[in-house]
Amino acid sequence: MTLLDRDRAAMVVVDVQEAFRAYTSFAGVAANAAKLLSAARMLGLPRVVTEQYPKGLGPTAPEVGLTDDVPLTKVAFSAARADGFDLHGASQVVLAGIETHVCVAQTALDLLAEGTQVCVVADAVGSRHQPDHDRALDRLEREGAVVSTVEAVLFELLGSAQAPEFKAVQGLII
Repeated sequence: MTLLDRDRAAMVVVDVQEAFRAYTSFAGVAANAAKLLSAARMLGLPRVVTEQYPKGLGPTAPEVGLTDDVPLTKVAFSAARADGFDLHGASQVVLAGIETHVCVAQTALDLLAEGTQVCVVADAVGSRHQPDHDRALDRLEREGAVVSTVEAVLFELLGSAQAPEFKAVQGLII
């Protein structure tokens, strides 16, 4: 995968919902998803936020900070198979959410199969059990996804400290 390019990238946040709040990884995933979404707004990236069967799993956690983002309801595990899923022409996806080994992995695999470059943000995805999370990241990397971190992704999207949004995005991680 080439460097992330803000002109080609979209942000996808999968199923950071109330039903998963008991997971050890939840607080970190929600906080990091919020950073990614905030930066995506600042940088003008298309954003997709999904909710898996919200009637049963609840809404997106408030700390994700949806503001003007309207979640896309889905029942398929892969967000890419949800009615209305649209990357608005993006050829790269920054992917965050829950659970790494189910909905995040299936979304990444579908996007990779379509030729979309996928960057899975390791500290913004989580699973109930650590082995599931770890194995999923290993598998996704073998399948062609890039596994990175919030800080690395944000600086890559900025490209330079001279970017007009630099101070604002830097403020999300410092």
